[in-house]
Amino acid sequence: MSDNPYEVLGVKPAATADEIQKAYRQLAKKLHPDLNPGNVQAEEKFKKVGAAYGLLSDPEKRGKFDRGEIDALGAERQQRPFYRDYAGGREQPYTTGEGFADFAGEDDIFAELFRRSAQRRANMLGGDIHYRLPVEFLEAVNGATKRIGLPDGSSLDLKVPAGAREGQILRLKGKGMPGTGSGPPGDALAEIGIRPHRFFTRDGDDIRVELPITLREAVLGGPVSVPTPSGPVTMTVPKGANSGTVLRLKGKGVPRADGGRGDQYVSLKLVLPHGTDAELETFARSWSAGQAHNPRQGMEV
Repeated sequence: MSDNPYEVLGVKPAATADEIQKAYRQLAKKLHPDLNPGNVQAEEKFKKVGAAYGLLSDPEKRGKFDRGEIDALGAERQQRPFYRDYAGGREQPYTTGEGFADFAGEDDIFAELFRRSAQRRANMLGGDIHYRLPVEFLEAVNGATKRIGLPDGSSLDLKVPAGAREGQILRLKGKGMPGTGSGPPGDALAEIGIRPHRFFTRDGDDIRVELPITLREAVLGGPVSVPTPSGPVTMTVPKGANSGTVLRLKGKGVPRADGGRGDQYVSLKLVLPHGTDAELETFARSWSAGQAHNPRQGMEV
C-alpha cells in the first residue's frame, strides 16, 4: 500500500471533504482490528488509513501536503503509532473518541466500537528503551553492579548476575518511555556486551587459559600458580609435561543458575628463556635421548 494519503484512501487529489470521509469510513469498517482479530496485515492497513484520514481531514494539513510543505507523515519526527498528530505534537483526533463523531447517526454501533478502540489506544503502554551495556569479562563471570543513565537524566545501578552471557537482556521494569494517558511506562532493556579478556576465554560454563611453563617445570613437574576468575590457585604440573597438555581445575569456571560452576581447563605451553644459555646448549648437544627423539614422526606427506 502506498504512503500517499490520497492513494491510501483511494480518492483523487481533487476529492471533496465528503468523498474523503466516505472513503475512510468504508475502509475503516472493513479493516478495523476488532473486526479482524489476529490479522496483522489488516491492522497495518488500518493504521495507514487512519493516518491518511487524519491528515486529509484537516484542511490546514491537507493544504500543506498539497503544497509539498510536509510529506505523507506530516513531520520529520517519528511519532508513536496509532494516529498521532503529524505536526506540533498535538494529539491526533483519532486517538480519542472525539474523532469518531463521523460515525454517529446510522452507524451508532460502529461509532461505539471505534470509540472504545480509540480509548484503549489513548492509554497505551510506553515504549521500551534499548541499551548496549559493556561489561568486562570478569564482571560477567563474577557478577557486578553497573550504573546506566536514563532518558530523564537520572541514573540507575543495574546488577549484572554472576555468569552473565553475551547478548543476555536485563530488564528494568517501568524505566522506559512514558505511556500515553493512563498507560504505564515501558521497560528499559539492557543487552550485555562482554569485552574479551587478555588471557581467559569462555566455553559455555567453562573457562580456558593457556599457561606458560618453564623447561624445568615441564621436565620435573611440580606446583605452579594458576590464575582463575575467582583468584589464583596452585596446580601440580606432571613430570614430562608437553606443550598442549590440558589439565582441569574442577569448579573454577563460570557460576551456573543452579548454584554449581563450570570447570577451568589449563593448556600448558612450554616457554624457553629469552636469549642464549650456554649451559642449556651444552646439555642439549650432549643429551643422547633428545637426539634420538623425533616428535614429527608420522608427519611425512
